[in-house]
Amino acid sequence: MGKVIHVHLTHGIEGTKRKDWYFSSISAVYTVFTAEQVGATKNYLLHAGLSGNGTICTKKAIIKQSTLISCGRSGNVSDE
Repeated sequence: MGKVIHVHLTHGIEGTKRKDWYFSSISAVYTVFTAEQVGATKNYLLHAGLSGNGTICTKKAIIKQSTLISCGRSGNVSDE
């Protein structure tokens, strides 16, 4: 099953107007942002219960994990 981590910044970050970012893992979030920018450490997010389409709200961001819906080679839609 594929997953996507959606980070919505509630406060802007200098140098970008972009507020919505999408990542393949929690670890990938921290290749772009610092813990201070997100409002939570990597270890906190790993243990905070994001699995199962969970949501974490901090003072600086809303972080959600969702299932990635993809289309297989046969054209059948799959949520795996």
